[in-house]
Amino acid sequence: MEPRRKRSTVVRPGDRIFSGLSTSAGILILLVLAGVAAFLTIEGVPGITASPDEVKSGESFLPYVWPLVYGTLLAATIALIIAVPVAIGVALFISHYSPRKLGQVLGYLIDLLAAVPSVVYGLWGIGFLAPKMAPIYAWLETHLGFIPFFAGPASATGRTIMTASIVLAVMILPIMTAICREIFLQTPRLHEEAALALGATRWEMARMAIFPYARSGIVSAAMLGLGRALGETLAVAMVLSVSAGTVTANLISSTNPSTIAANIALSFGEASGKTVNVLIASGLVLFVITFLVNFAARAIVDRRKEFSGAN
Repeated sequence: MEPRRKRSTVVRPGDRIFSGLSTSAGILILLVLAGVAAFLTIEGVPGITASPDEVKSGESFLPYVWPLVYGTLLAATIALIIAVPVAIGVALFISHYSPRKLGQVLGYLIDLLAAVPSVVYGLWGIGFLAPKMAPIYAWLETHLGFIPFFAGPASATGRTIMTASIVLAVMILPIMTAICREIFLQTPRLHEEAALALGATRWEMARMAIFPYARSGIVSAAMLGLGRALGETLAVAMVLSVSAGTVTANLISSTNPSTIAANIALSFGEASGKTVNVLIASGLVLFVITFLVNFAARAIVDRRKEFSGAN
């Protein structure tokens, strides 16, 4: 009996080209990331070590950047708190509750929000949202002023950190909704039918079958939205009425902390000397924060990928 011949895998030219392009793209991303990190570090170190009399703010780096870090994290966190429940609800409605045609139309409309430029969101925030929010802030000060978040005095213009956070929430909603919708649609049909067969309502089916399966995907969507909110520049710079060096928990007053990205956009044009290095160093801080957020999200997803749709 003749021994079986081993089958040789034929590698076609198209496969080689595709493999080379994919590898090159991956390497290029790493090189770009390393180049950005190197540039921010080289140009930012002189700003970190600069003395107060060499920069426009008249402060050393840590007292200067801390209020900006606080404002960045505060605005992004509030935006995430607002956007996550809305994104999950809209995605669940589109994927499991709405009629198919209505779900497709809603999906297209949500996806179109991602194509709206930041300047349009900024104009919407200034011209429409802020004036509408001013009476609400006055009501919050009157009835809930004992809570530090609503202590007042309420802003008469509505251009507060809360308004900026709402604008950010609307901006990160499309990408979060799209990811959650796709994850919900990947839930095994047998899991859903089994829950319904055991007498679960549609909400109980979603809670017991869909959400456990999609948990890692929801975390990924939330962290991706958080990364977008952390780095948003133009809309926040247009909406927010900034008070330099402010650290406050008050969300409705006209005294607001700025964000790192908005501060760079507003200050870079008039900066010179070591002040430019200070702004670049603050960009390095934002880069590190964003990297840590994405690293933590990846760790959470990898920890649960065997039990969800992450893989």
